[in-house]
Amino acid sequence: MIDIREGELPLEELVRGARKGEVGAVVTFLGIVRDDGIQGMEVEAYTEAALEEIGRIKEEALERFEVSSVDVVHRVGRLSVGQDLALIVCAAPHRQAAFQACSYVLEELKARVPIWKKEITGEGERWVKP
Repeated sequence: MIDIREGELPLEELVRGARKGEVGAVVTFLGIVRDDGIQGMEVEAYTEAALEEIGRIKEEALERFEVSSVDVVHRVGRLSVGQDLALIVCAAPHRQAAFQACSYVLEELKARVPIWKKEITGEGERWVKP
C-alpha cells in the first residue's frame, strides 16, 4: 500500500498484512510530530506526484533489498504534537534486509517526495526546509 491521507495511519493493519509464511522480520518506522518548540504542523503534498514518486521508491526498495513487501502511508493536514505523521512497513525473510529497506525508503521519501511541512509556533508559522 502507498497512500497519502488525512486520517489515522493503519499501523496494525499493515503489520498484520506483512506477516506471511516466508517473512521473518517486519520493520516499521512511525514518524511522530515532536515537541521541539512547536504547537503543531500543517503538512501539504502534491498528491499525484507524491504517490508516483513513492511508488518508484517502493519498487527500488523491492529490487535492491530482499524484501517481501513495502508499505508507505503519509499524512497531510493539520497535525498536533504527538500525532502520527508517516508510516513505513517493510517485511523480509531476514531482519537486515527489512531494516535496510526501511531506512532506504525513509531517506528517499524525505529527499524526493513533494511533501511540505509548515511548523506552527506561538510566534507564527515557518516552512521546514527539505
